Amino acid sequence: MINILVLSVGTRNKIIQYFKKELKGKGKVVATDMSRLAPALYEADAFYIVPRMTDPGYIEKILEICKKEEITGVLSLIDPELSLIAQNKGRFMEIGTCVIGSDYEVCERSLNKWEMYQWLDHHHYRCAKSYIDKEEFFVDVEKGQAKYPVFVKPVCGSASIAISKVYDRETINLLFDHNDGLMIQEYLEGQEIGADCYIDLISGKLVSVFTKKKLVMRAGETDKAVSFIDPVLNELIQEFVTEMGYRGQIDIDVFENGGKYYISEVNPRFGGGYPHAYECGVNHMRLIVNNLEKKVNQNREPDYEEGIFMMKYNEISILNGGKENAK
Repeated sequence: MINILVLSVGTRNKIIQYFKKELKGKGKVVATDMSRLAPALYEADAFYIVPRMTDPGYIEKILEICKKEEITGVLSLIDPELSLIAQNKGRFMEIGTCVIGSDYEVCERSLNKWEMYQWLDHHHYRCAKSYIDKEEFFVDVEKGQAKYPVFVKPVCGSASIAISKVYDRETINLLFDHNDGLMIQEYLEGQEIGADCYIDLISGKLVSVFTKKKLVMRAGETDKAVSFIDPVLNELIQEFVTEMGYRGQIDIDVFENGGKYYISEVNPRFGGGYPHAYECGVNHMRLIVNNLEKKVNQNREPDYEEGIFMMKYNEISILNGGKENAK
């Protein structure tokens, strides 16, 4: 039996549906969230309401669920939890549960935009020039080596929360005076691209890539996109993920500017736009299950169709749980 535990499922109903489809007759999908009103919970075969991940005893609760449900593999759908489960990978292994994801150091670097920028720059990957010292940025503006507009964003953050597009020095000073942990990032014009990748947990090799041009964004997630294939981009991704040392599912943001590709950010988890890949036949749930069955996945050249559009739309889920459940 292959049983998968998906943590912090929120509204990611499709991810649960895809895992259930893949595990039909093989095992079950268990889900957790801190809110009973997380709709994806009700797609799973079983679910648990858990404390905040920052609460004492949280990881012990997750380990307890793994033991009870005989979980084969565990993954999270939110950024802060990735480092937590990676940090406790040994404890999961002791009870026979595989952490489906990258190591702790890789997760931490990916989720810290300043550290990621420094790594990319040091390893000679094209990326948006960034500053953690606003005075250094102002000097570069005076020298003509930087220009407005720029993005001011938290060093650690996700889903485009608290990101500001800034056009002048006064606004930068205002933002830095009232917030800690900010950085300034060059504004990259051009086409934004998303890449859904799977790096085999056993071999460490990149075995699947799906790329899409983002057409419309909403709240930091891809709302509309179209599939495409570029061998040059795939070669860049191959080099990057290998050098960084990723494992499992990752989501890469890239910009195409002047015929050159710039790596922007990486989420070491399923991105919000992954359903586009799955519906085009890029089934990473199957690759995960293969790994949990101790099978090594072989590299596959992209064979999905180009020009396939994804368009997200709203759906609702109704829970008849009485007043108690609505608290």
